[in-house]
Order: sequence, then C-alpha cells, then structure tokens
Amino acid sequence: MKLWGRILWTFLSGPRGRRGVPQGWACNSRKPYSCLAGLLNATEMVSHWTKVFEERGIPEPRESSEYIVAHVLGAKTFQSLRPELWTKPLTPQQLECIQELCSHRLQRMPVQYILGEWDFQGLSLKMVPPVFIPRPETEELVGWVLEEVAQRPPAVGAQGGPLILEVGCGSGAIALSLLSQLPKSQVVAVDKAEAAVSLTRENAQRLQVQDRIRIIPLDVTSEGCWTQLLPWGPVDLVVSNPPYIFHKDMEQLAPEICSYEDLVALDGGEEGMDIITHILTLAPRLLNASGSIFLEVDPRHPELVGSWLRSRPDLHLSLAAVRKDFCGRPRFLHIQKSAS
Repeated sequence: MKLWGRILWTFLSGPRGRRGVPQGWACNSRKPYSCLAGLLNATEMVSHWTKVFEERGIPEPRESSEYIVAHVLGAKTFQSLRPELWTKPLTPQQLECIQELCSHRLQRMPVQYILGEWDFQGLSLKMVPPVFIPRPETEELVGWVLEEVAQRPPAVGAQGGPLILEVGCGSGAIALSLLSQLPKSQVVAVDKAEAAVSLTRENAQRLQVQDRIRIIPLDVTSEGCWTQLLPWGPVDLVVSNPPYIFHKDMEQLAPEICSYEDLVALDGGEEGMDIITHILTLAPRLLNASGSIFLEVDPRHPELVGSWLRSRPDLHLSLAAVRKDFCGRPRFLHIQKSAS
C-alpha cells in the first residue's frame, strides 16, 4: 500500500464517533491534515469518499463525492475542473473542508443543502433547509410553460409580457426561471412558509430580477385568500409544483427528505389532491378569459384531476393536455379556462 494510503487508512478506519464520522480525522483538529497535505489529490479523495458512502449506504455515492470535492475546489462539477486539479495535491484546508462536508452527507443531508446552492434551468440558486429542493422534473414543467408562452399571441399588458402567478414558490426556482427566460414577464409568487418567502426574495435579488416579482406570504387554503391577489390580476398563467404526494406514501420517503426538507411542501393529503383542488378553485377568480394552469402532479393524478374538474363545471376549467416526464410518467397538466 502506498504511503498516503496507509496514512489515510489509519485516520479513516479507526473508531467512529456517534454520528459515524471518523474520530481520527475530526473537523476541529488540523494535525491529520498537516500529515496528509501533499499526499492526496482530488481524484483520490473522490475515490475514497465514494467507497465510504457506498459502505454506509449513501445514495449516489460517486456523484455526492464528486460534487463535494468540486465545490471545495471552486467548480460546479468534477468534470468541469481543470485537468491539472485532478492530480494536484490538496492543502490541509481543502482536506478539512471536504471532510466536514462529507460528514454532513454521512448524516444523509442532501448535497444541495451541503453545497448551499444548486443549478436550475441554468440559474444558480441558494439552497437552505428546510425549503423544498427543486427536482429535475420541474425543469420540464418550466420548459413546457415556455413552449406554450412562445406559441401564444403577445400579452397585452403594461410590460408587454405575461403576468404569472406561482403557488408555492419554495426557493423561487420556477418563478425566477420564467422571469429570466421571459424578459418582459412579471411574476406574483406566494408561499405560506416564511423560510420559502425569504429564500425566494434572496434568490431574486441575487439574480437581479427583484423589480419584476412580487413575493407574498399566503396560504392558499385560507378562506378569502384570493382577495389578497386580486390587486395584482388578472393573471395569464398559474404555475405550481404543489404538495402532491399521497399521505400514505410519505413514510416511504428517503431519509434525506424526511430529516431535512419541509414535509408540508410534499404531503398532499389522502389522495395528494388537497392543495391541487385549492389551486383549481382559486384560479378561475384570478385568470384572464383565456388563462391557463400548469401543474406538476403524481402520475395517478391526471385521471383524478380530470374527474374532479368534471364534477365542478362551475369552475369553467378543463384538462387540456397531459405531458410525461423524462421517465415516461404522466407528470404535468395543462388546464385551460373556458368562457363562462
């Protein structure tokens, strides 16, 4: 075994603390890093932590280690690092930082929270627990909205672009992506969680679109909530990735989700429809005559939503289209408002 391998094994295979972090390489001790400095490079650290994560049953072990090492070295991905950095010896400070971040991953903290940021539709967004982490599927929802907007006649409004309402803004991923790709658009974003409202506001400022978004703390299940939105309407589009998980399925969620994310942002009630039906009841009061609703839902929902809409003809809404996600599951709904 090479010298660096023997030293690394000494520190990382010894007794482990209560949280599973090797006691011999604690974050508050710099002595081990001094010993290892100049012996380990980024590629070796990725390999080591991949093996540790695999042994501990951490999902996506290689991806997790690559993201963390790349982040410490100032890159988004390991592949985007300059090739010379793959084999350049790491400093004690870099080794310490990698160890600390990987110890959080051993506690099943999502990589997005560990890094404190994540890319969505080409935007770098700040991420903090417990605000819901945007998933790759939601990027497809944004893409579909952009397609539909491109096919419509230009909106007639003060800014010459669509006015969009997002229900449940979370980190602001959907709203800010639409703002960035529709330069004349405006967004009203609502969420009942104070942490989400604060994070969306911060991300809007980071992206310098704060002048085109109104962020409102609002619970769409509260009686008369629509009156708070009337001053900003009528809107052209309502977009939402609402809580849609069936309550009985919540217990199957991964530890990364259960321990760190806001479960209220996920639990949709008995059939996952609680917030969806509130949005559909609210939307007709706020949409213009030809407005649309775009939702991300559970694959079981297209049939349930279609049936529910047929039972509520007073809403003058109809299911116009269903689109599948990249895994082939019916995931997105386009609901159209019809003439009263």
